[in-house]
Amino acid sequence: MKVSGFSYIRNGFTFGYPFLQSIQSILPICDEFVIAVGNSTDNTREAIVNLRSPKIKIIDTVWDESLREGGKIFAQQCNVALNQITGDWGFHIQADEVIHENDLDKIYKAMEKYKDSSKVEGLLFQFLNFYGNYDYTGNTRRWHRKEIRVIRNHLNIQSYRDSQGFRKYPSTEAFNNHHKGFKLQVKQLDVPIYHYSYVRPPELMQKKARYFNSFWHDDNWVESNIKGREFDYYQVDDLKLFTGTHPKLMSEVIDRENLPFDISKIKHNFTLRERFLFLVEKYSGIRIGEYKNYILI
Repeated sequence: MKVSGFSYIRNGFTFGYPFLQSIQSILPICDEFVIAVGNSTDNTREAIVNLRSPKIKIIDTVWDESLREGGKIFAQQCNVALNQITGDWGFHIQADEVIHENDLDKIYKAMEKYKDSSKVEGLLFQFLNFYGNYDYTGNTRRWHRKEIRVIRNHLNIQSYRDSQGFRKYPSTEAFNNHHKGFKLQVKQLDVPIYHYSYVRPPELMQKKARYFNSFWHDDNWVESNIKGREFDYYQVDDLKLFTGTHPKLMSEVIDRENLPFDISKIKHNFTLRERFLFLVEKYSGIRIGEYKNYILI
């Protein structure tokens, strides 16, 4: 069995992505790791080269700044890497996601278990969405709970929408003609993705938010909606204390960057409807109307 990791990144240091930790977290169970590295100005590419892993294959890309609708650039860059993998399985890891070392064996065994089960087209992971600092996670509907991160290769599977997930297409032509594709049939793993998208210092988080949203909206929208020098982490609905352990690869980052965060100051910005749905989920575990870009088998 051959496993191919794949990802994409541009200016990882500039926007505070733990991309080196992300790559290294799955490298032990990968036979190769293909990464699309966009035209960066902060030594992102050099840092990846300095990992000195013979498994890593860099594809140099130039981001199309005109793709400012629906985050299409992220799926496009993901597919640049995906289309170069050669393994039986493709393991996608995004630049703000890290896998715990204790879970690698479980993931690898699942890939072995389902390698010859043609009905299984992917593996579904749970998400720990860290917010504010490394001690709290988002636990409401604003956070995605599950995503596909391992896919079977050679099925004409491509990244979907803004690199939110994956779908299978009847042909390359159908994909190029914007066919919606088909949801993948997946098995769920009891393995979390450690997602560190919202744990940067407030000024850096605001910088990242402005840049990130520029691939969804025009300049006027960004100027009107992403205001001020610092991101206000307290404008959030609800959070949960994290009591587990972080991946060892994140230890140095956490020691350096785990800023104080007073959970008592969060604003609990729920609408009446959101609060009702939150309470239903809190006490029943059911997320009514949850978007699922997969078919669980």
